[in-house]
Amino acid sequence: MTRSTPPSWSSRSIAAGWQHQFFYLAVRLGGRRLAYAWTYPVVAYYLLFRPRLRARTRHYLRRRFPNHVGFRAFRDSFRLSLSFAQALVDRARAGILGPECLAVRFDGIQALRELLDQGRGLILMGAHVGCWQAAMSGLNRLQVPTHLLMQRDQGDVDRHYHEHLGGEPPYRIIDPNGFLGGAVEIVQALGRGEIVSVMGDRIFGHDENHLELPFLGEPAAFPVGAYKIAATTGAPVAVLFSRKTAPDAYALDLARVIRVPRIRDRRLEALRPFALEFVESLETYVQAHPYQFYNFHDMWNTPK
Repeated sequence: MTRSTPPSWSSRSIAAGWQHQFFYLAVRLGGRRLAYAWTYPVVAYYLLFRPRLRARTRHYLRRRFPNHVGFRAFRDSFRLSLSFAQALVDRARAGILGPECLAVRFDGIQALRELLDQGRGLILMGAHVGCWQAAMSGLNRLQVPTHLLMQRDQGDVDRHYHEHLGGEPPYRIIDPNGFLGGAVEIVQALGRGEIVSVMGDRIFGHDENHLELPFLGEPAAFPVGAYKIAATTGAPVAVLFSRKTAPDAYALDLARVIRVPRIRDRRLEALRPFALEFVESLETYVQAHPYQFYNFHDMWNTPK
């Protein structure tokens, strides 16, 4: 089947700047309760009167809940969108009120220390689940320089949690649209024994370094550049997911550690077994926490 080529993914928020400022003010005046209360009418408005936005939730939800139609499908979209809106509030809370407003439980910190002790650096592979800002705050205990592969578009008005404080970010941003997709910077950081955090569930633009892998019953596009770098540097890949466990609490789960050996075969297909390990972990996550997966890009419409 021939698939259409979608436009390049953008990090730009769907909301206007004043709408973000409204929620930031709500956090300052009334904390979580006031900000959460406003998420209900705002999400309802977007789902009822912005059908294209509701359609973005359906790429994932119709595959996660194939038997849900009509009102049940709308309810799924509402629950997912509400969960996402409240995750954005949590991100703002961490910046405005301080990261201590969120309790973060992470039982895998010692395992990460042991991986770092191997001296090859560490690739942290996450996904658009939970609240990754909670994950980053939980990693502060490692006291190791951290780099984040992140696309940031011009005009993006949605602030990251450290921007509310006006200080230096707790991580260095590597632009995936830079030279060789940031690969040189990533390899250099790993060579210094540092941490590089990447997302394993979204390709940027028309990146050719991806494979189609079975996810929720259909082939979906997943990036494989991180596995190529792991094969070159010997860095382990730690799959780390965050999930909300209570209104003021998150847990970080070390789902698995992927070890990629040196591979002589330069074809992307040689990386399939390692990418499948990540996809299996992600599918386990969305089966257990279906309304905490916030990748609204159509992963199943693979760019050519």
